[in-house]
Amino acid sequence: MVILRYILNAVHIIFAVSLIVIVLLQSGKTTGLSGTIAGGAETFFGKHKGRTIDALLGKYTSFAAIAFLVTSLALYVLIPRLV
Repeated sequence: MVILRYILNAVHIIFAVSLIVIVLLQSGKTTGLSGTIAGGAETFFGKHKGRTIDALLGKYTSFAAIAFLVTSLALYVLIPRLV
């Protein structure tokens, strides 16, 4: 069981660092009114709207955040049983 805790800690740290990196790689949304309208229209009406780098990073952010939450809860439940 102690080995499981070490593995879970390592995975938790990997998800934490990846979540930080993915969020920092995303572009800012405060480019002004013209950038907001043009960028939003381009992304919304473009035929590759699901393949933009921002959409891909958004999906990765969601996955990393959910995985981080799951490992946090698993560590919360697991640690009192091992001590």
